[in-house]
Amino acid sequence: MNIKILGTGCKKCKKLEANAREAVEELGLDAVIEKIEDIQGIMSYKVMSTPALVVDEKVVSAGKLLSTKEIKAFL
Repeated sequence: MNIKILGTGCKKCKKLEANAREAVEELGLDAVIEKIEDIQGIMSYKVMSTPALVVDEKVVSAGKLLSTKEIKAFL
């Protein structure tokens, strides 16, 4: 599983990354978590607001800080 956090480094983006890592650990998944911070990379997903969560190249959330529980539902 490939998980990407899209965001420029704001507080919410960092928290989304932490929540995603916690969700992966709690579920015991074999996943790679990557942080995309450059604008070109973020725009390639056609995301207009951050933070955004991408799971296996599909944008599942944008513009919202998801809780660990909400992320686990997407995984």
